[in-house]
Amino acid sequence: MENRKPIRSYRDFDVYQNLYKAMLIVLKDIVPRLPKEEKYDLADQMRRGCKSAPALFAEGFAKRYQKKNWEKYLTDCLGECSEMTHHLSVCIDAYPKYVSVEKCKEVLDLYDHSSKQLHKLRDNWRNFHEERSQ
Repeated sequence: MENRKPIRSYRDFDVYQNLYKAMLIVLKDIVPRLPKEEKYDLADQMRRGCKSAPALFAEGFAKRYQKKNWEKYLTDCLGECSEMTHHLSVCIDAYPKYVSVEKCKEVLDLYDHSSKQLHKLRDNWRNFHEERSQ
């Protein structure tokens, strides 16, 4: 069994760290390079969307012992990942001359990996609550 650090904070989760890393790349490397006609549309949606997933995870972690609340935060976090996947696909397909397609694909990989982690965490947490209530 591998040595894992104990979870003391939402910051200790790999999924949070991945979502935070994705957010930084989107904010620093992708959104600023979008064409100016997207400043109030796609760029704004991406700025809000990339911040939402790690924020939802952090907020939900505070309610982790309330099964339904934690599960809803994880599900909402998954929704934000899907939304960002869509926005990044638009960047790749509509604006390859403005944004780095490689950076977009890097972030897409982070969101895909994070989605898998969130699904697994949601399922494991659900099982944990069910086992404790028996």
